[in-house]
This record gives sequence, structure tokens and C-alpha cells, in this order.
Amino acid sequence: MQDLKEFIRDIPDWPKEGIIFKDITPLLKSRESFARAIDTLAAHFGDENVDLVLGAEARGFIIGGALAYKLGCGFIPARKPGKLPWETTSAEYELEYGTDSLEVHKDSIFPGARVLVVDDVLATGGTASAKAKLVEELGGKVVGIAFLMELTFLAGRDRLAGYDVYSLMSY
Repeated sequence: MQDLKEFIRDIPDWPKEGIIFKDITPLLKSRESFARAIDTLAAHFGDENVDLVLGAEARGFIIGGALAYKLGCGFIPARKPGKLPWETTSAEYELEYGTDSLEVHKDSIFPGARVLVVDDVLATGGTASAKAKLVEELGGKVVGIAFLMELTFLAGRDRLAGYDVYSLMSY
């Protein structure tokens, strides 16, 4: 996946000073790189009989929606508080630069559903851990957690011990 790294742009001091943001928009605009990323993620989890893909706004929607289509399953949006129109459940998490929370509809995951959690970047593992918690609270089974890239220096994988964690690129 080294060649996919060519499509990741570093943006220093965003969203705050000291953070180097990994921008995936060049990867998304390249038909070949985007297709390769989705195809590779789908191949890794293709034997898991995934029922649902759960992705958080905003970049998780892009990757998760495409991956759900490729896997032939449904998609669940995890959103910021107050953005979903139905009854929700939420989980709070820590970011490398603050705290936040996500919500999903209470009826989004059926008991026993096999759910793949997806996002663009594995940093501290807080967002992915919160999404996995939401899946499990609603009776689903997390069959894996997929990322385009992993920031290994933040050790987010440690927070996700016990899950099948897969990332295409590491920094």
C-alpha cells in the first residue's frame, strides 16, 4: 500500500497547532486509488459475512458507504449528538486533541448482526472504541475494525485489543 501513501496530504497545525492532519481527499478524487483502497478493505473482510458497516461522519461515511456497497450489506451512520432524527444511544470518547461523542439510532443494529466498524484514521483508538461499544450495546458483534491509515505512534491499536484491526497504511 506504499503507493497509496502518495495520495495522502499532510496539513500541519490543523485542526489545532501541533497536529499534522492526514488529508485523504487526494486519495478519494483518484478513481484508481479509491477503488484500490475499498477493494483491499473488502477483500480482507470478505469472508466475515458482514451484515452492516458502521462509519462515523464525515470521512467514515465516505469509506463506510463504499465498503458496504462492495460487501453487499447495509450501512449505519454514527453521527454527532443531535443530528439523527430518531431515538439514539451514544458513546463518548477522547481524541488526541479533546473529547467528543457519537450517536446511532437505537434500532440500527439487530441482535447478532455482524458489524464492520470503519474509519479513515486510527489515531488514539477512542472513536473506534466508542463505535465498537455502540455496536455491542445494541447486541451486535464487531467482526472487525478497518482503517485507511494508522498513526502507530499514538498506539490506538492497543485500545482495540481483542478485535481484528486492519489498516492499509501506517505512519
